Amino acid sequence: MFKGALFDLDGVIANTADLHFKAWQKLARNYFKAELPIELEEKTKGISRSDSLQVILDSLKITLTSTEFSHLANEKNEIYKAYLDKLTVADILPGIDNFIAELKTQHIRLALASASQNGPVILQKLGLATAFDTIVDPKQVAHGKPAPDIFIAAAQSLNLQPVQCIGLEDSIAGITAINASGAISIAIGDAAKLKAAYKIVADTTQLNLATVTAVFKH
Repeated sequence: MFKGALFDLDGVIANTADLHFKAWQKLARNYFKAELPIELEEKTKGISRSDSLQVILDSLKITLTSTEFSHLANEKNEIYKAYLDKLTVADILPGIDNFIAELKTQHIRLALASASQNGPVILQKLGLATAFDTIVDPKQVAHGKPAPDIFIAAAQSLNLQPVQCIGLEDSIAGITAINASGAISIAIGDAAKLKAAYKIVADTTQLNLATVTAVFKH
């Protein structure tokens, strides 16, 4: 039996992934009068705010000073937090609350390993803050996803090694990070895009204790 579960947040626990890109779209319209191509959503999924902004600027062929860059990154976060104000328990993805409850009954320790700096606020709004044993501060890890740092830190914060854990993600960058950390990767979403994962489920309703235990035993 594995001992720890390392969760991404956006698109795994709650339906907040779309809100990130919605905030980036609003920022691009406000500052650059530009419409972001939809394919950028996948490229910005799972990575840090700064890395996401750089992806967007590269796409628009825009160069900013470090001061301007910092200002826009902060502005995006303010837009995103305004969207989060409306977040409730109804935004927990289907099956996740039951899955977490199953893990807790088996004394599996839970860590949040999200690139989002708003993780604590989001879990509070979802009523899940007390379910997690630890939340990794993404600002405290040297390298963001697809580097494995945040998943290694998450396991260590549970006093575990990554090999004793499963990691749950919905992004290519996140799966790459889990695999590099040594944890067992479980992807939620498109099998073609997330083929590097050890196990793929189509959606969160397919996550349950039996499924993830079987994966770890293999």
